Amino acid sequence: MPKVTKLKATQNVAPKRELIKDNTDENEETKPIITIVDKAQTKKRKASTSPNKKAKKTMSTKEDDNVENAEEVGNNTKQQTTMTLQTSDRLSCSGEKPTLKLASWNINGIRAWITNGGLKYIEKEQPDIICFQELKCDKDKIPVQATPSGYKSYWLSGDQAGYSGVGLLTKVDPIDVKFGIGIAEHDTEGRVITAEYEKFYLIISYIPNSGRKLVRLSYRQKFNQAFHSYLKEMEKKKPVIWCGDLNVSHQSIDLTNPKTNTKTAGFTKEERDDFSKILNDGFIDSFRYLYPDKRDAYTYWAYFRNARQRNIGWRLDYFILSSSLQESICDFIIQNGVFGSDHCPIVLLLAV
Repeated sequence: MPKVTKLKATQNVAPKRELIKDNTDENEETKPIITIVDKAQTKKRKASTSPNKKAKKTMSTKEDDNVENAEEVGNNTKQQTTMTLQTSDRLSCSGEKPTLKLASWNINGIRAWITNGGLKYIEKEQPDIICFQELKCDKDKIPVQATPSGYKSYWLSGDQAGYSGVGLLTKVDPIDVKFGIGIAEHDTEGRVITAEYEKFYLIISYIPNSGRKLVRLSYRQKFNQAFHSYLKEMEKKKPVIWCGDLNVSHQSIDLTNPKTNTKTAGFTKEERDDFSKILNDGFIDSFRYLYPDKRDAYTYWAYFRNARQRNIGWRLDYFILSSSLQESICDFIIQNGVFGSDHCPIVLLLAV
């Protein structure tokens, strides 16, 4: 097993404080509006099977984001302020109620995310653990308000300022937290945090984008191979929950227009094959395990051409589990009614 590099952790423990109450007389135009929806009571739309259905035009995944060098201009545009949360009371296959709520969100710049009301989501969702990707901020410059009351935080940034970065907020004290996968070549961009809990390892990752014109596809495949080995080494000790922006749409139903994107980062044969190798090696895509045929279920939309309003998107965000945790899965929620980034949060409910 490669030695895991244990970097100096940036950990913040938020003081116990009262949440700030909304002022109904001020900032009326920008105050988030929250609607709670019971996922179990919403009607499921039957997917069209007509071969003549006209496919929507899509654009490449993160076409303007492949360089990842700064918080996007698009992320500074006016964000929608209405927040609609889905809930679920679905039980595990053995009839157990969920005991753990995990969330993951590519926030596309933590400072802009805070400005756009991202903390309101945590207040309303109340996950036990939430994982972040694309902090785009040095770990020593993370705003203190990014750690809400009741959570401990762990941040990791790369060597290049304003690039990549992952984070963890947790109400449950981890046994240990490690940074990187123990390979210097892959540990300079701030892409992986591993938190050990009593019954599992939680591995948060922001998988490298292959880039415009696939300039980093070769490196991406090297990373995929090393990361696959890392997952299996960790799984020898405890079951693994792997989450984050994995920068791949695995199946044709995981993006709006697969036919025109086979040479686009996120949907190349090489990326999909590498992902299949991991799934075939004892891991489960928890969303597809529960919803194998569900269409129009996306987690990323480009900022341009009204992609999100038209639901022209990609499913790039996942919770991947060791197969031994299969019976613990209760539900998976794509919170596509939550704004503040070009991705939306995803939520996994487990009975563990």
